[in-house]
Amino acid sequence: MIPARYSASRFPGKLMQDLGGKSVIVRTYEATVATNLFDDVLVVTDSKIIYDEIVNNGGKAMMSIKEHECGSDRIAEAVEFLDIDIVINVQGDEPFTEKESLKKLIEVFKDDHDKKIDLASLMVHITDWDEISNPNTVKVIVDKNNFALYFSRSPIPYPRDKNIDVKYYKHKGVYAFRKEAILDFYHLPMLKLEASEKIECIRYLEYGKRIKMVETDVQGVEIDTPEDLERAKKLWK
Repeated sequence: MIPARYSASRFPGKLMQDLGGKSVIVRTYEATVATNLFDDVLVVTDSKIIYDEIVNNGGKAMMSIKEHECGSDRIAEAVEFLDIDIVINVQGDEPFTEKESLKKLIEVFKDDHDKKIDLASLMVHITDWDEISNPNTVKVIVDKNNFALYFSRSPIPYPRDKNIDVKYYKHKGVYAFRKEAILDFYHLPMLKLEASEKIECIRYLEYGKRIKMVETDVQGVEIDTPEDLERAKKLWK
């Protein structure tokens, strides 16, 4: 499932911006389909513009019925009555989505025979302090088994002792959910930590869900700003 809305706060209309001759959302959809990992790939949107863009380019899309604050709610509405077990959420602004990282997320559930993992997501090791301190970059800290402890737009952990060799991880907005977990998310109200940080996966932690983080070395470019789009165009070339 690829949740896609037209009106992004930092970069309205970003999914319809041109990237190498096609829109960002079409690039993301095609990259996801090209992994050949999924029974089906759908764009879920509240925008007739985005819906038509996908369908007119030979893809599959569906319109949301309700208004939604976040992508997880949009996906939950779409899958509530579908006979499925695992749902993968690929963000619409991730045109460099690739197979190996998504495959790692799927493997998490194949090995989770006791169903102790509610969802899995990706993280990337980052070293550039400008990126670590950038509030547009969501950071994650994990326990010794790579379960998420917290997500933040602030640098976490805070480097009070600079002699400690701490690794910083950027959270990539790609998730794999058990269907029950995303439906729980859909029906549970937002709490204060999520509302403060504006990071939806914090809701899972606040309600005691277990998030397995999977490290990947694929950075790509998430298109949140016009500057990101320019970087993406250079990388695409």
